[in-house]
Amino acid sequence: MRTLVLNAGYEPLTIVSFRRALVLVMNEKASIVEHVVDDPVWAASGRYDRPTVIVLSRYVRMPRARRAPVTRRGVLRRDANRCGYCGKTASTIDHVLPRSRGGKDSWENLVACCLRCNNIKSDRTPQEMGWELRLTPGPPRGTTWTVRGVERGDPCWEPYLEMAA
Repeated sequence: MRTLVLNAGYEPLTIVSFRRALVLVMNEKASIVEHVVDDPVWAASGRYDRPTVIVLSRYVRMPRARRAPVTRRGVLRRDANRCGYCGKTASTIDHVLPRSRGGKDSWENLVACCLRCNNIKSDRTPQEMGWELRLTPGPPRGTTWTVRGVERGDPCWEPYLEMAA
């Protein structure tokens, strides 16, 4: 079981195990906002609610300029596993401006691509092929990219993630 951690401004910071969250609560560094009903944690000192969302006692600033690192998995996820050229299921990524021509590994230069389009395009640009991109590549936005593990989150986290979006 995992717990969403919010700063004092109710912005999502990270996700921790419920044990780590319980230690923060027991040490009075955080308080429980949401908990699992009818599933307490028993300790020598008493009974504690099992936390699903906690808020830290002291304000922790969340950097706004945090960018998600560029990864193959991230590009495929951003593009919903759809080819940027034909729209079929993508299994690879493609550099819009090929690396041999100075193209960088950046969110703006990478798109998800099916194997067929990747092989046909080879070392050329979409303009040289007469192709158009279905979407303009760019860095991903939203809390699912700044807080790791949110995509497999608990439904009770939704209001807190929506506030931050």
